[in-house]
Amino acid sequence: MGTAKRERQKANRQLRLEEMARQVTKTKRKRNVTKWGVGLVLAVLAVILIAVLTGGNGKKDAAVVPTTVAGATTTAALPVTVPGATLTADTPCPAADGSSPRTVVFAKEPPTCIDATKTYTAVVVTNKGPYTIALDAKNAPKTVNNFVVLARYHYFDNTLCHRIITGFMAQCGDPSGTGSGDGGKYPGYNFADENQPTSNKFVAGQVAMANAGKDTNGSQFFTLFGPYTASQGNYNLFGTVTDGADSTLKALEAAADPAATSGVPTKEPVVITSVAITES
Repeated sequence: MGTAKRERQKANRQLRLEEMARQVTKTKRKRNVTKWGVGLVLAVLAVILIAVLTGGNGKKDAAVVPTTVAGATTTAALPVTVPGATLTADTPCPAADGSSPRTVVFAKEPPTCIDATKTYTAVVVTNKGPYTIALDAKNAPKTVNNFVVLARYHYFDNTLCHRIITGFMAQCGDPSGTGSGDGGKYPGYNFADENQPTSNKFVAGQVAMANAGKDTNGSQFFTLFGPYTASQGNYNLFGTVTDGADSTLKALEAAADPAATSGVPTKEPVVITSVAITES
């Protein structure tokens, strides 16, 4: 009897040991599953977070837009900005205090919103620094009025200067950043020529409208780094840089790619962040 009892006790101990081993193995399996599950979830969350921060392209707070001028095509980083409004009827004069909402498409040329007897100044703020333009409302009232209206509608905010040529100029004022106005979408109208030098000669620091021929002025303008004689056509001269020529304009010019004979692409992006108008 004693021997049989000891055998039963021994068998029971063996069963308990085997059961404990099974429980340990089961626990390890659960831990492994949990560990891998948590790891998988964290990996998925990391991918989602990266996609949200970069917009899916690995570049935070930047959009890539095609830049095409005179047959040259490239891409340039343009800061993301809230799309502007579209006006489908007459353009109201914008608030002088800058409180009007951003508007980028217009159905018609703006009405006269400036007083040609007053003095207007524009401070153009870029990612390379600011420069100041004395606007010539006396000799180019239509062009200055157009520039002031667009600036007060925040039209130029966060737009790319898509074309820069060393020794010549920086061309800006197209919200699409292409120079094509997105096929003529921006600003949606043209206005007539005025104040075009009969000699076709311009000097460093002058600001004039870009165009595609007679009476095709819209929103694009260029700021001259040096003297220029137009070989064909002419350009509405509407302002002169009074501050920032020795600093900001040189920084803008330095962004040009010497190998790009048409000024496109630029070596690095040049962006107008805002244009502020003062009236006196």
